[in-house]
Amino acid sequence: MRQLFILLLSILVSTSLHSEIIGEVSTKFKMMGPNDKIIIEAFDDLAVPGVTCYLSRAKTGGLSGAVGMAEDTSDASIACRQVGAIHLSGKILKGEADGDVVFKKRTSILFKSMQVVRFYDPKRNVLVYLTYSDKIIEGSPKNSISVVTVMPWNATEAAL
Repeated sequence: MRQLFILLLSILVSTSLHSEIIGEVSTKFKMMGPNDKIIIEAFDDLAVPGVTCYLSRAKTGGLSGAVGMAEDTSDASIACRQVGAIHLSGKILKGEADGDVVFKKRTSILFKSMQVVRFYDPKRNVLVYLTYSDKIIEGSPKNSISVVTVMPWNATEAAL
């Protein structure tokens, strides 16, 4: 019983991996509590320095949203870009890191989360980032992808 309590507590207090909110817009007025919103977050892929992803996702407001009891919809969009030199590790180059979670955000009180996973396509030398929503029993087919071409990076050219 104690282990179950600790597991549930860790799920409740878990937050996203290393993200920052860039901005938000209201989509639906709520008389009580915060409005429904679209939130834009940015996060860096910690395993691939030089890549930053921007994720827009729905956030449910109202009283249930204010206290963290609401379930957010599975709507999300992602755009990832090269922002510096990219150095791929051997694990990524070998395909051993395909499907690694690079971002995860709880979108309901217990069982639903929004995730971003990374894949490497060696034939085209690109990183593919997929965002989707999942639940313990049933996920959502709503998804979005973004592709980053691994290119040489020259700091002098970037400053221009």
